[in-house]
Amino acid sequence: MANGIDVEDEDETARWRYPRLVAHRCGGKLAPENTLAGFDVCVQHGYRMVEFDAKLSADNQPFLLHDDTLDRTTSGCGAAAQHTWAQLSALDAGSWFDHRFAGARLPTLADAAARCERDTLAANIEIKPCSGRDALTGELVATAALSLWRSQTPLLSSFSYDALAAARKAAPSLPRGMLFDAVPHDWQRIVCELECVSLHADHKHLTERLVAEVRAAGLRVLAYTVNDVVRARELSQWGVDMICTDRLDLISEAALR
Repeated sequence: MANGIDVEDEDETARWRYPRLVAHRCGGKLAPENTLAGFDVCVQHGYRMVEFDAKLSADNQPFLLHDDTLDRTTSGCGAAAQHTWAQLSALDAGSWFDHRFAGARLPTLADAAARCERDTLAANIEIKPCSGRDALTGELVATAALSLWRSQTPLLSSFSYDALAAARKAAPSLPRGMLFDAVPHDWQRIVCELECVSLHADHKHLTERLVAEVRAAGLRVLAYTVNDVVRARELSQWGVDMICTDRLDLISEAALR
């Protein structure tokens, strides 16, 4: 039991309405990450849920980007947090991946919400604060998500305890999942303090016993980033609720069966 919730309880089942497969950074390895082009790829491969990273511009606009810097995935350079949204919105976020995506832009969180609404996609919003902006990012991303998503409640997650705590305070009704690399020995204390509904971990550190312990504690389990079909099938058999993958072209519900 965690927070008084039994995983077999009908109310809990009703609360957890997320698909089993999630497209990592929108389109995995098939489109430039954290762009609307990734949403298109997600839909093309029959995925019903996207995962993406949200952070803040210098003028506190929530937008999609994984890294703290712009160099790897955009035509810009330097710290993302030092650029206004007007500057960020002018960058090319697609050419680095393939010339076919030249001109793709960084989406705002509002853009992502609109695309989820249009295509009936669920969302896992990873709150990805730049250094020193944990609480502010958690607060503003959660507040924006609460107002932007209408049809399907997004699942918030973060590696940052402070960001997720701020999100909980700003939007307590939005479900939360704590992100770990290797799951620490005191994971139960952490998820309980944050009133999480799920635990998200690197699949390489998950075992059948640990998955069983997390599920017995009343939590759902998300495994990332699973790009091998055999491993995905094994995790599913262990009871992992959600598999986040880059290989939308390989891993499907049929493959898991």
